[in-house]
Amino acid sequence: MNLQSRIETLKERHATLEDRIADEDHRPQPNGDALVRLKVEKLRLKEEMERLRN
Repeated sequence: MNLQSRIETLKERHATLEDRIADEDHRPQPNGDALVRLKVEKLRLKEEMERLRN
């Protein structure tokens, strides 16, 4: 896998996590623990994308 395709894969996973966060956040009783885990994973992906771009 080349660098650009790796970044694209990370972008897709990042977008999927964004959707999952929004879905969880809009539930009548959002699961706070799940939201934290999703947000941490999303941040980790963002940091990895930035690292690969530099």
